[in-house]
Amino acid sequence: MKVRGIKRGQNIEVSEQINNIPDGTEIIIDIEFITNKIAEPQLPLTDSERLARLNQLFGAWKNQPELKEIFTEIDQQRHTYQGRIIDSLDNQDNG
Repeated sequence: MKVRGIKRGQNIEVSEQINNIPDGTEIIIDIEFITNKIAEPQLPLTDSERLARLNQLFGAWKNQPELKEIFTEIDQQRHTYQGRIIDSLDNQDNG
């Protein structure tokens, strides 16, 4: 089994579910470092390279019926009146 985690002080916080290992079980951990490489600056894309990348994205969401349901729910939530409570000046304590 291989799982990812993050070292925080003397603890390793596991990023994945490991429910199949009972609490209190002794385990051996093989540590492999994953270095965060800083991306090298890239040269600006030419117009044809930019268009080629855009063409790869066009239609990426096509034929995914669950998206219609998701956007319908988002639209309903956006247009649902939540209302707000306004304190009346007549009911305030003038103390």
